[in-house]
Amino acid sequence: MPEDRILCRRPNKSGAGTHIPRWKFDAVRTAILAVLKENDVTFQDLTAACKNHMTDADLAKLGSLGWHVTTIKLELECRGEIARVPGSKPQLLKLVVTGKQ
Repeated sequence: MPEDRILCRRPNKSGAGTHIPRWKFDAVRTAILAVLKENDVTFQDLTAACKNHMTDADLAKLGSLGWHVTTIKLELECRGEIARVPGSKPQLLKLVVTGKQ
């Protein structure tokens, strides 16, 4: 049975996107959202912050944490779950609060 995969898109819509295993998507998405629930964070600090929210077992199986954080961050922007703070330099990310829970 083929592994369940998630398409990770880019906000600028360039390229076809990247398919990654669902377990990797779920683990990194959970870490990104946990980080941003605590505070807004710069993109340059996001990977290190996510590492603190992941298990050693997931980190060992994941591969490049930085690549996965970047790829999944872009998909979460496409979904409207997180957003860049306009005009921020370096790039600052925030959690988008919706009425849905």
